[in-house]
Amino acid sequence: MKRDTLKRVRPGQPVLRATLGLLTTAVVVLPFAAAWQHDAPGHAVAEQSGLPPAADTVSDAGAEVAPAGNAPVVLAYHDIGPDDRSRYTVSLERFDAQMHALRDTGYRTLSTREFTDFLCTHRTPGPRTVYLTFDDGAHGLWTHADPVLARYRMKAAAYLITGQMATHRPYYLSWAEINRMARSKRWDFQDHTHLSHERAAVDAAGHERSVFTNRRWLADEGRLETTDEYRRRIAADLDRSVRDLVAHDLPQPRLFAYPFSERLDESNLSARDADALRSMLRKRFTATLTNSTARPLPAGPRAAAAGQVQRLEVTRDTTPARLLHELAQWAPVKPSDADHPLSHRTQWQSTGDSEKAGPAILTGDSRPPHGTAYVSADYRPLATADWTNYRLHATAGHLHGISNSAGVTVRVGSKYPVALSVGHNTASLTMGRLHDTDDHRICRLHPATTHRITVSVTPRQVRMDIDGIPCTQTHAARWCAAEGAGGFSLSVRNDQPEQQWPRFTSLEIE
Repeated sequence: MKRDTLKRVRPGQPVLRATLGLLTTAVVVLPFAAAWQHDAPGHAVAEQSGLPPAADTVSDAGAEVAPAGNAPVVLAYHDIGPDDRSRYTVSLERFDAQMHALRDTGYRTLSTREFTDFLCTHRTPGPRTVYLTFDDGAHGLWTHADPVLARYRMKAAAYLITGQMATHRPYYLSWAEINRMARSKRWDFQDHTHLSHERAAVDAAGHERSVFTNRRWLADEGRLETTDEYRRRIAADLDRSVRDLVAHDLPQPRLFAYPFSERLDESNLSARDADALRSMLRKRFTATLTNSTARPLPAGPRAAAAGQVQRLEVTRDTTPARLLHELAQWAPVKPSDADHPLSHRTQWQSTGDSEKAGPAILTGDSRPPHGTAYVSADYRPLATADWTNYRLHATAGHLHGISNSAGVTVRVGSKYPVALSVGHNTASLTMGRLHDTDDHRICRLHPATTHRITVSVTPRQVRMDIDGIPCTQTHAARWCAAEGAGGFSLSVRNDQPEQQWPRFTSLEIE
């Protein structure tokens, strides 16, 4: 009886054992569950969107198409999706229409390897090519852009802020989505910093700019970040971003895109700090990409020599026809293709304070605004960026005394532009460097209100002849031809508003 009593189960004992079992399981499982919850965003793979109906072709709508056999143009996108609040988010339907237009007009997309091979060899990779880039690593690349690329059999490169991947879901991509995109062979992945794609205070007044191209203001210490602190911070960020990509089984990045495309000449960096940043980037990457440059740097020899390539930005407002038009404007032209430049006003880009005046003042077809004393315009600065050998013949008239003059600048946008100014009885030639001027020469002319100007440009020499007589010339130092490559611009100056303005009456290029 006593033994049976000992074996008898007491009331509540099963509940107690079950409770203890659950507690034990929780102690063992919870750490793993927490780890799974933490890691889940990195492994999440969202469902891709469906494709819109195939877009109508634009090639029959009179859209301008670039000539075949040109250098690639780099297109800069950000996100693809339904968000119409941001101009940087292109709708799925618009993106599909853009890709349809590119395919119908014979464009082929390049991988990063193919594009960097072009930068090294300068061999055109095909009749018409573009390099599609997407900054930041937004989630829409997987859900919306990838199906469209698959439809048209196109390639693209995503520039990742590696420290943001798998965070702030669903805005950024997960690493699992990135892995699937890489396996498709449609995508490759390049560098857009680890966590330096942000703006912060760069001075005591609290003005905010990119922390990548600026020294930060340390509010707690009431001072600006030192040069050494800035350089160490940027080097550590770049190295971490490269390690992140490699750690996720992706090839080491070859290209880097500047955050916000902010220019170094608009930052608070000293010239030495800016050079140090460029050196850090050259050490790690073949070239850098940006949408904003101090001088035209379309993909080509000049951009490769500078280590920086300018991109054509695409926004939600970019129609397929507009995209094709801008691609045609960026496509390089040969000097022999510049047929009667003065008759094509839309191919000129007014510069400096003369933007409102327009290039028609150069030919006397319109009057300058009140208070204007100088007007200048570049001829197709993107399309002529890699010109190295050409000859320009121009005729300038209405030259009076010393109060007005006509100007020609060659090697525009290069490190070594050469400016020529022709007046009533004198002409001058000034060879400049990117940051200073070091060569100025003057020659006397037979006084006349009209002069014929011939400028011969080669990688090593610029020679000016006036009225068929050699006037002056300048020789280059030892630098590669690409550093001195560039097209030309025209200018007119008039210091006496009541006096007739000088004008160019003819212009030919050979």
